[in-house]
Amino acid sequence: MQNIVNPVIKVQDIVTKFGDTVIHDGVSLKVNKSEIFGILGESGAGKSLLLKEIIMLMRPYSGTIEVLGYNLNKIKYSQSKNLSRQWGVLFQFGALFTSLTVAENIALPIKEYTDVPDYLIRQIVREKLNMVGLPIRAASLYPSELSGGMVKRAALARALAIEPKLLFLDEPTSGLDPIGARAFDKLIVELRDILDITVVMITHDLDSIFTILDNMAILADKRVVANGSLNKILQSTHPFVEKFFKNEYISKRFLDTICKTDKDKL
Repeated sequence: MQNIVNPVIKVQDIVTKFGDTVIHDGVSLKVNKSEIFGILGESGAGKSLLLKEIIMLMRPYSGTIEVLGYNLNKIKYSQSKNLSRQWGVLFQFGALFTSLTVAENIALPIKEYTDVPDYLIRQIVREKLNMVGLPIRAASLYPSELSGGMVKRAALARALAIEPKLLFLDEPTSGLDPIGARAFDKLIVELRDILDITVVMITHDLDSIFTILDNMAILADKRVVANGSLNKILQSTHPFVEKFFKNEYISKRFLDTICKTDKDKL
């Protein structure tokens, strides 16, 4: 089996461009084993593009990306197939196949990458549904019959179907109400701890940023302008960090204080 290296993801001097339009101009970051790592930034900074490059859906113009010890510039086809089995992806809106039931969606990667017999696939589907907090009856439902939160959980179950070492999440709490978003954040942390997986997530959700991320990289001006823990990020003087993080952080702390004061008065 492939040994787990640390860092598990290394992105070095990535340049991404389309014609004369440059999206990334020397982006570098690293993700350590078993952490929840955030990719943050302003709209149009290329967060989702970077994620697609890491999971081999796109190739950067230049630079290097290493995932679990594989250099994606030099990887062979057989190695790429093996590597892609070691991660799961939850896209922003779930990306469930609407013509398939929840069970069929979850079973899809198992059938694609393994020779597991059907009776075991059905058992695995039930286990994954339970793991993400969905009732067994959801297995027979189609995506159109699910709530937004259930779609996210079903897509997460599919991402975990073949027990990946890496889990990639693109705006996992987008479109969820605050209670649903916090429940999903809690689920991510629980899964990380139980399964010992490494999580990379794109997010704008301040509660996620403040509560579940171990480290993060901030994309702005076509590069990483700040990286590390939240405390380290808050020391940055970059205008985007000042605007998004410090002002929002101060506002959140103020609101938390008000809420706590009101609660103490009850």
